[in-house]
Amino acid sequence: MNVVRLTAWVRGRVQGVGFRWWTRARALELGLVGWAANLADGRVEVVAEGPRESCERLLELLRGTDTPGQVEGVVERWSDAKGSMAGFVER
Repeated sequence: MNVVRLTAWVRGRVQGVGFRWWTRARALELGLVGWAANLADGRVEVVAEGPRESCERLLELLRGTDTPGQVEGVVERWSDAKGSMAGFVER
């Protein structure tokens, strides 16, 4: 299994609308571990580890039209999984 780490920065109206909770629910459904955190500049940072295909699906969902709030853009970075996380939390 190809286990990877996805880091995604989501911009738009994504704070104060349940976006982190929604992201956590989708990530857990996909069997991913990681976290989602509000950033001071209004973006949400999402870090997820798991099978590449599950991370790719999460990225598709983040870019989709069914998210809370309004996503204007997502920037992604892929790296090797570190394996140091358990569960998926909101920060």
